[in-house]
Amino acid sequence: MVEPNVSESKNKTLFERAKKVLPGGVNSPVRAFEPYPFFVECAVGSKMYDADSKAYVDYCMAYGALLLGHAYPEIQEAVKNQLAKGSLYGAPTEREVEFAELIQSASPCMEMVRLVNSGTEATMHAIRAARGYTNRKKIVKFEGCFHGSHDNVLVKAGSGAATFGTPNSLGVPEETTKNTIVLPYNDVAALETTFKACGNEIAAVIVEPVMANVGLILPVGDYLSILRKVTESYGTVLIFDEIITGFRLALGGAQEYFDVTPDMATLGKVLGGGFPLAAFGGKKEIMQQISPLGKVYQAGTFSGNPVSATAGYTILKLLSQKKSHIYPQLEKNTSELAKTLIDQTQALDLPAQVYNIASMYQIFFTKEQVTDYACAKHSDAVMFDAYFRELLRQGVFIPPSQFETCFVSAAHAPEDLKFTADALIKALWAASEKRKNP
Repeated sequence: MVEPNVSESKNKTLFERAKKVLPGGVNSPVRAFEPYPFFVECAVGSKMYDADSKAYVDYCMAYGALLLGHAYPEIQEAVKNQLAKGSLYGAPTEREVEFAELIQSASPCMEMVRLVNSGTEATMHAIRAARGYTNRKKIVKFEGCFHGSHDNVLVKAGSGAATFGTPNSLGVPEETTKNTIVLPYNDVAALETTFKACGNEIAAVIVEPVMANVGLILPVGDYLSILRKVTESYGTVLIFDEIITGFRLALGGAQEYFDVTPDMATLGKVLGGGFPLAAFGGKKEIMQQISPLGKVYQAGTFSGNPVSATAGYTILKLLSQKKSHIYPQLEKNTSELAKTLIDQTQALDLPAQVYNIASMYQIFFTKEQVTDYACAKHSDAVMFDAYFRELLRQGVFIPPSQFETCFVSAAHAPEDLKFTADALIKALWAASEKRKNP
């Protein structure tokens, strides 16, 4: 690894320039950390290279979007071929249809699909469709679940909102969120009590089936099945927000992994193959409420654009062909990293909880099991910061917040995993020292 000269850091210089033109010097708050983030020059496979020529083994992977790694050759080549034909038409293409058919075949609930450009769009329009279909106003979300940055769901949100201590954003009128009910995740009693009180007024329940925007929190027992049963009994639309888990836990996402089929789902990140793309969809009777068939309006100039659709089509074809190899290998590699964390925290007698599922993992510096947002917020963010900074120094990049999730890609080779395991041990030592000397 090349150790940059901090006094001559191009990253620092770029950040000083960025602060003059971008709020906080970044275009998304989750990218910010003190004293300044590094700026990426290029990325290939499992690694990113910054403006000071330092290499990092990457476990952020664009916050989960890059299941196959950076600059995957077949996706790059397919996009280049499409660019030669044009980048945007404002008219339908055959590729959109082929792509939607692949999504439909992979995702259990997707009887019909609408392509959009971001996860925020997908969740916003899914909620709108559910309200239009049920003719009800109220929705339920869960503390710490992040469903994009639109007004209805910026209440006790995860991701950057949790990290920066502003789960309720300024600029969101109280009138906008008065119909948003917030419940603790994994709490069956709270769910049942709420539905007994006002279940016939609830249009939709939206949930991350695996919480991945406040660290990594798994559903306990048959929680998702209970959620499915309760919503069905009240005629409420169950929306799985699979922006992160879609195509990452399995080809069919959390729906396949947990064998629970919602009424609707939102997809993104992995779906785009590294390009801006998302989708929402579900039961035909709900999706037929979407314009031009129905009266629920949704539109977008770049929706289903041929470049993003080509990238998405290509990655879904690849995953369909290679699923029997890719997913077991990802799970094996992730489990190995999690075991390193568990073994080392035990050896150091650190208060820590380590969770992993499929190709996702995270550590919380706390003595207590983490089953919801409140538990996660009790973890030691100062220790996590020391852990993060030592990993960064060692040349391993993870999301810079305790309240995010780490992602393993198919590009992580055995030598990357060995390098990372050594770095994790050093990073946990740094966290241990911070605990002794806060």
